[in-house]
Amino acid sequence: MTRMTATLLLTSAMFLGLGAWGVSPAQALEAGDVLVRLRGIGVVPTDESNGIGPDLTTSRLDPQPAVVPEFDITYMATKNIGIELILATSPHDLDMTGALSSLNKSAESWLLPPTLLIQYHFMADGSIRPYVGAGVNYTISYAENASSSLETALGGGTDVSAGNSWGWAVQAGVDVDITDRWFVNLDVKYIAISLDTTLTTGGVQRQTDVDINPIVIGAGVGYRF
Repeated sequence: MTRMTATLLLTSAMFLGLGAWGVSPAQALEAGDVLVRLRGIGVVPTDESNGIGPDLTTSRLDPQPAVVPEFDITYMATKNIGIELILATSPHDLDMTGALSSLNKSAESWLLPPTLLIQYHFMADGSIRPYVGAGVNYTISYAENASSSLETALGGGTDVSAGNSWGWAVQAGVDVDITDRWFVNLDVKYIAISLDTTLTTGGVQRQTDVDINPIVIGAGVGYRF
C-alpha cells in the first residue's frame, strides 16, 4: 500500500467516524466569533527531492512523516466566511534513496509552516458544520543536520542548508458541537512545500530541490469565544 493510499483511507475513516458522535443542539456561527482548536496531526510527505547535483544525480532525499500537535485560530468575518491561521512545527528525517539508499537516514530538518486560509463554513446554523478553505503557506526550515553515515559517504563533515518556501494550501474539515461552546474537529490539508537544499562537504557543494508537499491529517477539540 502506498503512502498516499494509506493517507486517503485514514482520512476517509476519520470522516465516516463522525456518525458515532452524539451532537448537541445547534449553536449558530455568528460574525465576530473566534474559534480556537488544538489538534494532533500527522504530516505525511507525498514527494521527494530531485537528483543531487552535480555528482549524485541518481540519489534522492525522501522526507518522512511526523506526528505533532497543531494550534489554530479562526476569526469569523461573517457567519459563513472565516480566516484561519495555523501554527505547528514538525521534525522530518530525510532518507536517501537511489544509489545511496543503504545510508537510510541521511539528514534531518524541522519545518515551521505558518499557513493562512480563507474558509467557507457550510450549515453555519447546524451542529455539524463542514468547511473548505484555501490560502498561502510560508515554510521556514531550521535545525538541519547531516547524519554520520552521510558524512562518511561524502568524505567529511557536511553542512545541510535548506531555504524557505512560499506555497499554496487547500483544506477540508468539519466541526461537530458537543456543547454550546466546545466542539470536536476533523481536518485534512494539502500544503505545497518545496525547499532548495544545499549539502556542503569541504569545498564541494551539492544541490537539490526537496519537494515535501504533505497531506496533513488532524483531529482535536475546539472552543468558540
